[in-house]
Amino acid sequence: MDNEGKQVKKLSSRIQQLSISLEKAKIMEYVNLMEDPKRLLVLNFAAGLARGLGMAVGFSILGAVAILILRRLVVLNLPLIGDYIAELIKLVNRSM
Repeated sequence: MDNEGKQVKKLSSRIQQLSISLEKAKIMEYVNLMEDPKRLLVLNFAAGLARGLGMAVGFSILGAVAILILRRLVVLNLPLIGDYIAELIKLVNRSM
């Protein structure tokens, strides 16, 4: 009987640990999300919009920084690179 009690305690402790692990992994939230396709679609759509907006803003900032660097290189008046960069900046300014 004493051995059975120890096994029950051990099993109860293990179940408790498993329950805590599942709560940490948020398995129930994932299952609920999978059961509601409309919510899943809306969340994925919103995530896609956020990624696209982030890429657009990031690329714009990166392009602006690249143009600023190119303008400063033109000021240095490097022989071969300077002419090429000046032409490139003229093209960019015309398109804006």
